[in-house]
Amino acid sequence: MRLSKKERHLLLRKKLEEIPFLTDEDLAEELSVSIPTIRLDRLELGIPELRGRIKTVAEANLQKVKSLHINEVIGDVLDLQLNTSGISIFEIQRQHIFQKTRIARGHYLFAQANSLAVAVIDSEVVLTATANIRFLRPVFLGEKCVAKAYVVEEVNTKGVFVIKVDTFVQNEQVFSGEFKVAKYTDGK
Repeated sequence: MRLSKKERHLLLRKKLEEIPFLTDEDLAEELSVSIPTIRLDRLELGIPELRGRIKTVAEANLQKVKSLHINEVIGDVLDLQLNTSGISIFEIQRQHIFQKTRIARGHYLFAQANSLAVAVIDSEVVLTATANIRFLRPVFLGEKCVAKAYVVEEVNTKGVFVIKVDTFVQNEQVFSGEFKVAKYTDGK
């Protein structure tokens, strides 16, 4: 069944409110229309392209981060609930891959997960004490990595936390990590 333009516009807005980082391709498939139609609809509705939507959401969430400078978080923070959870997205670009295989260098996936684990904690200084990580499949040029972090437990009253971070490309898990992070209080 084909939707009217008005119905399509309402559904487009609803989809992007639920998941702001859907691509034009994803939206076209969801709404059973062409990519150019989605682009025209976005233009009419004043909805920015994917990069613009991510930037807006990320800037709002980065204001909450205390433990890192804006340039130190690897990826764009899409959601941040201090001491609870966070989500970031990181697109693998040419400078992040091995040239021969076009596979992402592992330290970028680690850095995305580690910086998100640190950013989740509500403190001026947070340090990584340990990390137990697993790479589950290679990630390639152009893929978008969505990292989801959540606080598993507060180990003690001195500000040591266990953070679980899982990274996905579309719905496939590509990385898993458990980070023990600690608030640094300069010996106080």
